[in-house]
Amino acid sequence: MTGSSPLISPEALAARLGEPDLRIADVRWYLGEPDRGRKEYARGHLPGAVFVDLDTDLAAPSGPGRHPLPEPAVFADRLGRLGFGSGDFIVAYDDVLGMVAARLWWMLDNLGHERVALLDGGLRAWQAAGLPLSTDNPSVAPGELRLADRWTSTIDRDGLIGRLDEVTLIDARAPERYRGEVEPVDPKAGHIPSAVNAPAKIALGPDGRFLPPAELAGRLRSVAPPDRPVVTSCGSGVTACHTALAMRVAGLPDPLLYPGSFSDWSRSEQPIAVGPEPGELTADS
Repeated sequence: MTGSSPLISPEALAARLGEPDLRIADVRWYLGEPDRGRKEYARGHLPGAVFVDLDTDLAAPSGPGRHPLPEPAVFADRLGRLGFGSGDFIVAYDDVLGMVAARLWWMLDNLGHERVALLDGGLRAWQAAGLPLSTDNPSVAPGELRLADRWTSTIDRDGLIGRLDEVTLIDARAPERYRGEVEPVDPKAGHIPSAVNAPAKIALGPDGRFLPPAELAGRLRSVAPPDRPVVTSCGSGVTACHTALAMRVAGLPDPLLYPGSFSDWSRSEQPIAVGPEPGELTADS
């Protein structure tokens, strides 16, 4: 999809607080700590924000990988119950520079909701700007969120296997996980053969905000040449959405998303590469 910028600055968002069509989503989440996001929200959140749970609101209870995409109708109903509607301008944020909140941006954007943005720099940038937090639990009326009935621009494991020789597969995880030196949650360590490592933070400046489009495009093209389609992946299809958003900011073609990512791949019988090099998926692997 194309449209307005997928980012909003803390200053611009602060100027819109109180507008009747503004809805803010707090999408804080922590690996291995399922209850912490809601607790952090209770300690202080952007004024008017509602908590959106990655595990229950933005993922199906079962499917390929740790955070499979839910059915679009289920997702729309879930967000509607949280007060989000088709006419709303929805802003998502977290406290990890957008690495989790970008998942909500991608899902809404993919299903046709054009009025959605990520808070550039997240909670850190909001607080650095001296803007307030609230501990109020806002009372929200249910909304009606009308979205498309199917996901697009995605690829599953079988589809990826058939195209690994013609796409650039980006792995947005931290380098030590890509190399297979550590693996805190998935059953095997390493990466999908042929994947190149481009940690999501390469899209950000020292202040945690996205780089200017031209500079960002240069960084992304250094790992994903423009003559090949791009597939984004990570651990479970969450941080990969941050890379997809970065490509939108940079003015590059939208990539495909592998929602299952390494959490799906590592639970299959497919080969895994370790070390700093991409490796290859060979016919006799």
